[in-house]
Amino acid sequence: MKMSVNSSIILFIVFLFSLTNHSIRAQENEDVFVISGIVKSQKNKRPLEYVNVSVPGSNVGTITNSDGAFTLKVKKSLHAHLIEISHIGYETATIHINQKDVDDRVIYITPNTVVLNEVVVKPVDARKIVEQALVRIPENYNDKPAMYTGFYRETSQKRKKYISICEAVINVYKSAYTEDISKDRVKVFKGRRLLSPHEGDTLAIKLLGGPTQAIFIDMVKNPDVLLSKDCLMYYNYTFNDYVNIDNRPHYAIRFEPRMMLDEPLYQGTLYIDRETQAITRMEFALDMRDKIKATSLILRSKPVGLRFKPENLSYLVTYRQMGGRTYLNYVRTEIKFKCDWKRKLFSTGYTVISEMVMTDRLDNAASTITYRESFKANQVLSEKVLNFYDENFWESYNIIEPTESLENAVNKLKKSYK
Repeated sequence: MKMSVNSSIILFIVFLFSLTNHSIRAQENEDVFVISGIVKSQKNKRPLEYVNVSVPGSNVGTITNSDGAFTLKVKKSLHAHLIEISHIGYETATIHINQKDVDDRVIYITPNTVVLNEVVVKPVDARKIVEQALVRIPENYNDKPAMYTGFYRETSQKRKKYISICEAVINVYKSAYTEDISKDRVKVFKGRRLLSPHEGDTLAIKLLGGPTQAIFIDMVKNPDVLLSKDCLMYYNYTFNDYVNIDNRPHYAIRFEPRMMLDEPLYQGTLYIDRETQAITRMEFALDMRDKIKATSLILRSKPVGLRFKPENLSYLVTYRQMGGRTYLNYVRTEIKFKCDWKRKLFSTGYTVISEMVMTDRLDNAASTITYRESFKANQVLSEKVLNFYDENFWESYNIIEPTESLENAVNKLKKSYK
């Protein structure tokens, strides 16, 4: 499946509600220790969301949730003595650990002001920087196949009430960045779901493709949607600021549509490493000025008589630089929309969020994921996994820690089945 500017990035069905073999390594009985805590800004003491938490010199890591909380499970065989905390606009922090469990540690990180030298303080040709970044993709990103372990979660909310929660540990085969993205595949290793049984929640959302769809939002690997040479003419690029990511200065390049096409374009910011020209972070959203065109891009089908009103479709994609190469790290998609039935006065607001984090990686992967065992782009995760009640379901796999509101939602949904 190769996606282009003329095809949907993400497909939803508004509809009536109604695993496989092995991971990179068998982790069920791994001897691990667990570090949990919350990351806050030293400046205002507020929790920081989507902060990278990793073991330096390894491929093991996770990310904080929207409450700033994280849990990192580390194998003792790694002999790790440090964890690293990194976030856009902050100094990277290292925390000493002693291979023992640590609970509820509060970690403060300091905002980082970019220090510019005389060479940098000059007019910036934003489009030229983007063009250079595209030229250097083969040398900046992984040039060999890799097999990742990842964690994927998708949630659906009706107003502020959770009506669907699906989670999975996944294997992700990523071919070299010189290869076509159609060779990348996802396999669900283990997963679980909770769906609201209440009749009033039967109007829900099915996200096609699930974790497979998240892979296609790697715009560096899938440039036809946003970053191909042909796409450059559709946008205006402006230099926005200098920022630090992982203690490395980056250009923040803002892009906006410069024309209207048959299908809506995007607007957002690219963060490009000043030295290597690697794109390490992308924040972008669908242009919603033409709601009819936006609807045609987002919606696959709906019941007769239902009116669908898109409000926002946004993405966050981050990459991690290691050993002179750049690797996919985290993908988040959020869509907000309203639905109502004809003859009804009020509409109902829905929010669907999916996020995927890479928690481990095996470089130079010798084998791929076969098409037969892969998760297909036309499949729905909630139809492929089972209901969950086991608190130790994830064993020693790293996940994105649930937020407090999500934990409360899980408890409520569990009770509703009793």
